[in-house]
Amino acid sequence: MSIDFLLTALLQGLGYASLALGVFLSLRIFNIPDITTDGSFTAGGAVTAILLTQHYHPLIVLIVAVFAGMIAGTTTGLILTRFKIQPLLAGILTMTALYSVNLAIMGRSNIPLIDTYDIFQFTHITNLSGSYIVVMVIAVLMLITKLYYILRTDFGIAMRATGNSEQMVRSMGVNTDRMKITGLAIANGLTAFSGYLITQYQGFADINMGLGIVISGLGSVMIGEALFKKRIKKSIIYSLIAVIIGSVAFRIIIAMALSLGLNPNYLKIVTAAIVLLIVGLSTSGKRKNQ
Repeated sequence: MSIDFLLTALLQGLGYASLALGVFLSLRIFNIPDITTDGSFTAGGAVTAILLTQHYHPLIVLIVAVFAGMIAGTTTGLILTRFKIQPLLAGILTMTALYSVNLAIMGRSNIPLIDTYDIFQFTHITNLSGSYIVVMVIAVLMLITKLYYILRTDFGIAMRATGNSEQMVRSMGVNTDRMKITGLAIANGLTAFSGYLITQYQGFADINMGLGIVISGLGSVMIGEALFKKRIKKSIIYSLIAVIIGSVAFRIIIAMALSLGLNPNYLKIVTAAIVLLIVGLSTSGKRKNQ
């Protein structure tokens, strides 16, 4: 595999790291399999593309894109808590509705970013690859720092406790419904942030860019946990770092498959197979330990 393939895999891994963190938050902190991810990722990309083509500043676009994702997550949380619908179905309902919403935002199925001022030009680094790396690394470091801080506060501990034992937390006077809504809002805000980065990295937004993207996030989380299964039990910071490394490792695996001549048409089935293999190995390892 060439250096260019590795660099591309690294950049994509960092770009999708925010998505992986969002999946980690909903799945591992709240034990909620949130399918809203597919729609909120596209929402982040759709808002980014439409605002950048209208020459809004990248930082303003960032705020709006993350806010769009948080609205999507809040909607799923409200459906989940107010209507007492199963988490999987709540996410599917929001994701389905988001397809039409995203299409309405974009106005068409694909928006190329031509002659736009994006976040990578904001660094004023002439070398494009260098600009990509600087922005992606800064974004990941900021996310890890912020999430680590949040999850260690009283509010964050209450969020984690809600996922571990909802009844116990409720008996202590904590509004668990509000915790779930807030957690899903943050998770989908992170996912939309990933859509924001990837849209600018690839140079376009597409209505189907989020199709099956939750599998990539899940794969990243599972790989990270497999690589750091002993460390993640000791501290939340190890869990967050493991997710980031898992995201990069997942993209490297995909890049290796493509470099070996894999037909891109079969990329989704290969992605699903990789995640299935990781889950299968993880499950069998737990059975042996028992």
